[in-house]
Amino acid sequence: MSTNTLQFDTQHEDMIHDAQLDYYGKRLATCSSDGSIRIFEVSNQQQKFVEALKSHTGPVWQVSWAHPKFGSVLASCSYDGTVLIWKETGSGFAVIHKHDKHQASVNAIAWASHELGPVLLCGSSDGKISLVSFTETGTWEVQMIRSAHATGVNAVSWAPVIAANEPTNLKLFATGGCDNNVKIWAYSDETKTHDVVQTLSGHSDWVRDVAFAPNSGLPRTYLASCSQDKNVYIWTRDAQSESLDWKQQALEPFPDVVWRVSWSLSGNVLAVSCGDNRVTLWKENVKGEWECISEANESSQTA
Repeated sequence: MSTNTLQFDTQHEDMIHDAQLDYYGKRLATCSSDGSIRIFEVSNQQQKFVEALKSHTGPVWQVSWAHPKFGSVLASCSYDGTVLIWKETGSGFAVIHKHDKHQASVNAIAWASHELGPVLLCGSSDGKISLVSFTETGTWEVQMIRSAHATGVNAVSWAPVIAANEPTNLKLFATGGCDNNVKIWAYSDETKTHDVVQTLSGHSDWVRDVAFAPNSGLPRTYLASCSQDKNVYIWTRDAQSESLDWKQQALEPFPDVVWRVSWSLSGNVLAVSCGDNRVTLWKENVKGEWECISEANESSQTA
């Protein structure tokens, strides 16, 4: 499996924690322990530095691009306990909102599907999650959900907004925490908030990442989780099932801590980033078993 790789020096002065392409794959945002975010234009195996954003006062853990229907908007979260929402103007990127309601490091952020509007989900070491929404009146609204994971939230992910055979949009997301659990949350019209509908237990150490697969037309929903316990689980739920139970399937054990999981746009290939500096790609075969189909090491060699 051959791939074209673009390598370049970002000029960050410390470890890079995240790198995200925008919706069109033309802009790359990177963030680092040096407290900065750097924006690049990428095309035709070339890159061009655009701007450095330096409003955080601590390491920046994640960045997330909003859907382009809301403009060129980027969110960032930091050890300094804040989430910043940036928008590109004629003179570059500027902060249009600062979310500072958390009392500890904000470790994870994710924009909802554009059908749900400009809604940003945040998870923090203070054990809380929050939803930051831009309302029709032109103001920012924050909803705090306390005790999401008592010892801290490490990861958040939105489910596909329209799942197979579902008549309405789903307002569903998952969180992973230091309590070793993955929690599934659903919006309640009665309480006007998100409530836990399922707690997925199985990991024996901190859950480092969770990721819903994009809707690929299959009659089931896929959720991947990875952990400090060196395991990756694939959780599935059939759309036609009346049961809320999720089936658990483990990938082959990994040699080190597993930090990140990420799905392909088609939703059928899972990338797993491990502490041994290797990224592996996994795909489900016709028997329902997950197989490793490719592996890349730190020198970008694929197997």
